[in-house]
Amino acid sequence: MTRDQYTFTDPTALYAEIEPSTQHQDEPGLDAKLTPKPDLGEETYRGSGRLAGRKALITGGDSGIGAATAIAFAREGADVAIAYLPAEQEDADRIAGLILEAGVAAVQLPGDLADPDYCRGLIDRAVDQLGGLDILVNNGGKQIFNEDITTLPDDQWQDTFDVNVRATFLLTKAAVPHLRPGSTIINTTSSQAYSPSPTLLDYAATKWAINGFTKAVAQQLAPKGIRVNAVAPGPVWTVLQVTDGQPPEKLAEFGEDTPLGRMGQPAEMAPAYVFLASAESSYVVGETLSANGGKPTP
Repeated sequence: MTRDQYTFTDPTALYAEIEPSTQHQDEPGLDAKLTPKPDLGEETYRGSGRLAGRKALITGGDSGIGAATAIAFAREGADVAIAYLPAEQEDADRIAGLILEAGVAAVQLPGDLADPDYCRGLIDRAVDQLGGLDILVNNGGKQIFNEDITTLPDDQWQDTFDVNVRATFLLTKAAVPHLRPGSTIINTTSSQAYSPSPTLLDYAATKWAINGFTKAVAQQLAPKGIRVNAVAPGPVWTVLQVTDGQPPEKLAEFGEDTPLGRMGQPAEMAPAYVFLASAESSYVVGETLSANGGKPTP
């Protein structure tokens, strides 16, 4: 029997065959070169029409959690636009192909979230090419480890905030005039917002900021019928980890400190985004849905 997201499964035994090893790629990296390959749900996600007719923009949609979410949204019936860095074109082409295979529209919008002009124009480009917008997923992010605040470069701190926080603000601000009641915005925060690693000072600070932004703007937009929520992944196997997101020597034990005893896979995150994007979560507003392998959160 082919396993999908509905298959009764022992969560501690999933993905035992996927064991990360010491490796490195230059930022931003490619899923195509990641070993072992993460599960994006290519063979396992089964749609059921939960987002039929919707139109979604996903930043960082070429790889990792964004790519898994793009595949899931497409199989649930949504037309999907993905934003990504031009250097990630190989990954983006593959994901666009999988979106098209689901029988929906795929739009590719390369650019850099660190560029405010790109962010300001991205929503209009997505609306024009999709014919509207119902779902915005602010997922694209930057994560570079550093072990000592005295050696953390000022420009790294600023770049991390520009990509993770400023882009979330700019895209949300630009999207609101296009969103009708029933639309949703989903931001990607992190377990780092609650339990920060000492080596991820700037990244953890941005994820805490995104969490607060989500809860504040959700209250502003709820009376308009626009729901804003967030997903807080824990340790998930993505190319972000091998592009200096983690110290290379720690990759072999990545995620082993969770109660489930393992890292997560992008395919395990996508259903959380589907739930928050769908009408099933119509009374869920300002929520941060943790998918972190069991680590307690506030």
